[in-house]
Amino acid sequence: MPSDSKPPSITKSIRHIVDCILFSNVFIAICAVAQGLVTYHLLQIKPDKHVLALLFFSTLALYNFSMLMSKPADPRRSPFRRVRWIFGHYRLTITLTIIAIVSVSVLIFFLKIPSILLLAFLGLISIAYNLPLFTLNERKFGLRNIPGLKLFLIAIIWSFSCVLLPIVEGSVRHQVNIQIADAVLLVGKRFLFIAAITVPFDIRDLFQDKNFNLKTIPVMLGERKAYLFCQGLLVIYVLLLLMFTREFNADFWALTLTAALSGWLILKSEIKKDEFYYFGFLDGTMLLQYLMILLLNLF
Repeated sequence: MPSDSKPPSITKSIRHIVDCILFSNVFIAICAVAQGLVTYHLLQIKPDKHVLALLFFSTLALYNFSMLMSKPADPRRSPFRRVRWIFGHYRLTITLTIIAIVSVSVLIFFLKIPSILLLAFLGLISIAYNLPLFTLNERKFGLRNIPGLKLFLIAIIWSFSCVLLPIVEGSVRHQVNIQIADAVLLVGKRFLFIAAITVPFDIRDLFQDKNFNLKTIPVMLGERKAYLFCQGLLVIYVLLLLMFTREFNADFWALTLTAALSGWLILKSEIKKDEFYYFGFLDGTMLLQYLMILLLNLF
């Protein structure tokens, strides 16, 4: 009987699809939407479709813009599969980025003024993060080059956009009435979660960041202490969940279980781990957080 050649072909096709979803930054944009949905669920208000669409397209635009701005001299020789894919599909990346920018430009008019001001603030931080706009001793640098600041900027942008933006827009539209202390707590917890799952990416890039003189947390602390730093952030996150939870309901267990799984994934991450592990599993914990909430609330 002749051998069937379809399985390898199917596997290759699936790999191409997964590459496209992950490396085009569509997946991370979906994760941003999921984080917005987590916030709406915790606020117990109806999700704003314009805010969710803006989260998707702004994340897609910023991540693609960041990759395009950091183009290496010869992308084909990059040790990272993601870099090789992006610049091997340069026209697609440019097209997606343009579509995302145009979409953001349209969607922003559906928001209220306070939300637009918040987005403008986050946009300025994002631009200053990626572009060498500052000069010190005749040397150009961006915010990401300031020692230890890269991690906190990323966590601030994510927590402000996925938590504070829905709160601000919902408050202006009188959909939610939340105390400032509760809003700060909600933003703070998300900040800790995002920061914890971001550090392993810097651990993976440890040697590259040293060569480019980027003072990330792993570069300053070392690999082992950076892993402990991640776990510490997650422990604080869970402690805040315990301290400020009125009842141990499905939401509490969903968030706690996701934090525990994230901690396990961080422990399993290594410098030589396949990029799918980082962009699929670690980034995927942001999507998993919402899926866990949906699942546990079914019971």
